Amino acid sequence: MILPFEDPRAGTNALTRRSFLFFLMRAFSYISGGQQLVPNWHLSAMAYELEQVRLGRSTRLLVNLPPRNLKSITISIAWVAWMLGLDPTKNFVCVSYSNELSGKLARDCLSIMQSDWYREVFPGTVISTRRKAMDFETTRNGGRLATSITGTLTGRGGDIIILDDVIKPDEADSVVIRENVNEWYHSTLASRLNDKKSGAIIGVMQRLHQFDLSGMLLEAGGWNHLCLPAVAQIDECIRLLGGKFHLRRAGEALHPAHESLEALARICQEMGSERYAGQYLQNPVPADGNWIKAMWLRYYGPSFDTRDGYIIQSWDTANKTGANCAYSCCITALIRGNDIYILHVLRERLEIHDLRNRTIALAREYGARDLLIEDMASGQQLIQELRRISPSGVPVAIAERATTDKESRVRGIAAMIEAGQLHLPHEAPWLPDFKSELLGFPQTRYRDQVDALSQLLARVRSRQQEPVIQNEGPVLFY
Repeated sequence: MILPFEDPRAGTNALTRRSFLFFLMRAFSYISGGQQLVPNWHLSAMAYELEQVRLGRSTRLLVNLPPRNLKSITISIAWVAWMLGLDPTKNFVCVSYSNELSGKLARDCLSIMQSDWYREVFPGTVISTRRKAMDFETTRNGGRLATSITGTLTGRGGDIIILDDVIKPDEADSVVIRENVNEWYHSTLASRLNDKKSGAIIGVMQRLHQFDLSGMLLEAGGWNHLCLPAVAQIDECIRLLGGKFHLRRAGEALHPAHESLEALARICQEMGSERYAGQYLQNPVPADGNWIKAMWLRYYGPSFDTRDGYIIQSWDTANKTGANCAYSCCITALIRGNDIYILHVLRERLEIHDLRNRTIALAREYGARDLLIEDMASGQQLIQELRRISPSGVPVAIAERATTDKESRVRGIAAMIEAGQLHLPHEAPWLPDFKSELLGFPQTRYRDQVDALSQLLARVRSRQQEPVIQNEGPVLFY
């Protein structure tokens, strides 16, 4: 069978050498006992991104696809074999969460490369007599090393490193395991490229948690990202091989012949919306939220009048400012009766001097009447600084000290959000990150915005419960 994007006049071996997609078709049939590959546009999308790596135009590629959509067969098995056929001096390191998984991928790759048809297509690529599946070499000193995150890489490196599902789905909720994997990447793997400038790292995985390895890499930036959810969430134009594009409409299944919308709906029902959102939609935050539901949120438009009510600013301050540390966050809100309108969210890593200056500037800009600052660590320093200099136009900070854990505080204010008291702007630069953290809680890496919000809402709730004092001006609470 000739794929529709190939030239049928070319010979089979020539097509196999020239076209990775044609090679993939043959390799799939070989390792699946003669089963034929059903072509789909997403294979060409992966092939396009892999071609950018082959040509040296991309050195960091992250591919997020749902399970059972050929991402491992395409990249960890077929593409490695094809690349070694083109250049038997290349060295690959392929890592998975276990030796069992990495071993299976390695055996399939080696099996293809030892087949008669492969040796006919690539006569210059010969496997040496030292042919362990987990670590085989070519006679030109190239090869493929398979290992796991618990395996050893001492003294070994690669021209291209492939990370294929480095966390088991049923272990993704473990903070310890996630942090171990992320630390392993920084401390061990990143230094194993033979050439730090031209070497490439490819991540091939499904999303499992907001701060799985994919999440950490995306947050760091610098990665080409191919993200193909099982059901398209937005209209998207996706690049394919040969200068072509695929226009994918919101609501379309990724590969209808493989998994229809009806089949995906059943999968969602069986595994639950939370896991389905990560593994199949590649968005670990469910669209409807975890503890806080999206349907509870209310929105206001650009014509909203902010003159009626009073302003509260709630700060959650961080102790350190390193790249992997938490942020300092300030939520500015207008309180009107029982309703809370979020006007602005600041989220930055700030040293104490900058933190003090930003606090003063924001309080003056919005005319804050109350400043809520938790009386802990850096918050204590900030409170002391503000009271020491007593800047004009800035209220004395209210020292809030939490008496319960973060989860209990969020549960305590969830009813206010469910009752429709929280209002967000329809559009704001900070809104996507804020909603992602709010709806994803407690399965989020950072919680500074949620902490600042829960502190704010708890304060509003306490004021609503206080007796009304007639004929008196506004009361400041210290």
